[in-house]
Amino acid sequence: MNIQSAKQRYGIIGRSEKLDLALEIALKVANTDLSVLIQGESGVGKEVFSKIIHEQSKRKHNNFIAINCGAIPEGTINSELFGHEKGAFTGATSERKGYFETVNSGTIFLDEIGEMPLDTQAYLLRILENGEFIKVGSSKVLKTDVRIVAATNVDLEQKIKKGKFREDLFYRLNTVPIYVPALHERREDIDMLFRKFANDFAEKYHTDTVRLTEEAKAIINQYRWPGNIRELRNLVEQISILSQSSMIDVKDIQKIAPQLFKRNLPATVGSSSNTESESFEEREILYKFLFDMKSDLNDLKNLVYGLIQTNDLTISDKTPMPNILPQQEQFQQNNIQYYDKGFDDNSPIIINHNIDGGYQAAEEVDENLSLDEKTKELIIKALKKHKNKRRDAAEELGISERTLYRKIKEYNLDD
Repeated sequence: MNIQSAKQRYGIIGRSEKLDLALEIALKVANTDLSVLIQGESGVGKEVFSKIIHEQSKRKHNNFIAINCGAIPEGTINSELFGHEKGAFTGATSERKGYFETVNSGTIFLDEIGEMPLDTQAYLLRILENGEFIKVGSSKVLKTDVRIVAATNVDLEQKIKKGKFREDLFYRLNTVPIYVPALHERREDIDMLFRKFANDFAEKYHTDTVRLTEEAKAIINQYRWPGNIRELRNLVEQISILSQSSMIDVKDIQKIAPQLFKRNLPATVGSSSNTESESFEEREILYKFLFDMKSDLNDLKNLVYGLIQTNDLTISDKTPMPNILPQQEQFQQNNIQYYDKGFDDNSPIIINHNIDGGYQAAEEVDENLSLDEKTKELIIKALKKHKNKRRDAAEELGISERTLYRKIKEYNLDD
């Protein structure tokens, strides 16, 4: 089956290259027994891809079951998946077969795999490795031939770093990764999807098909759609029911869905390479750098104040100051002129550079404000100060040794 045939058969709307790539991978891997990990935001249609993989495989005539791992209580998920013996726990009044037994030779779709408890992950890993499992309350090893397709809308590598997901299980599941793009990554498909849903609801509710003005289309296309296709479908249904006219303009959109006019400002989020604690520690480095800058400015200000006080520069308003440092050639009266209004600690110091014979205009060089460069500079200073004793340097910087080691490697400071 080619991509266009798959779109028609499974009702997939869109011409995005990212969507086509996901479909292409799903069709290629379908007729194998490889484990697949489908990744994507909530509402992008990951379950549809799991059905494509099953129905285009040699297991298509056997059972398919979709299980939401986040919806099953932690205390019962092992029983649901692997079954239990009579009396295995309170309430186990009879023997029960689990999904891996009843769906033998078929396909199991494990949605929200990131929510699976750690002990269940260990049992699942054993199935992936040799097809063996044990019922709750039993000591008998059973065999199963089940193809596993998993899906997640969270970053599993972040969960691994937090100790909430097994790394070995991740690599077994991630044999073939498929990324289903979010709606804001395939904006060229939004109008097409809107028209498809509008036709569907017009037929369902026996009304005219709603259409968008060009201005309304712009609003629809600019919205981020955090709920993805599910959210768009719900909006089209609301408009189909609540609108007074079949032609929808900006005012209609604002009345029915004011959230589309909200704009989300940037926010700090954890990157894929850092844990929350490490991100916090890196911010601490930035704060320390800013505090050091403030300290340097205060030192400079105190130096200038000290020079003025040492040379008794309290003079009348708008009167040229006497020679401040006659013994130093770099401070000559013909170069600068100071003004003072009854000098005190809080008085501003004004320097007039427009005197004839003064200094030549200096070239202003933009300071490098890269956070990475400033972080690297602070780390080098700390290591130099403590003679490469990393524990002392980490303590000085206010970060953990682990973060310091990672930064040293990242910035190639091992030498």
